[in-house]
Amino acid sequence: MVSYQVKEKPWAGFKMPLHYPRYKKEDYMKMEEWKVDMLLKEYGLPCKGTLQEKRAYAMTTFLWPSQL
Repeated sequence: MVSYQVKEKPWAGFKMPLHYPRYKKEDYMKMEEWKVDMLLKEYGLPCKGTLQEKRAYAMTTFLWPSQL
């Protein structure tokens, strides 16, 4: 199960970098754990869980439903 790290001010956690990630589902499925962690952290969304759970979280966060 994925657990999300909540900060003192939950409303201030999400960060929007200049560019939105342009990965496809296939890219997320092959992505190494350190890269998934860095991507989520860059957007202020660090989480704990298995690699599969982190990948699923990243995909549901950054992909449109039609891309899942």
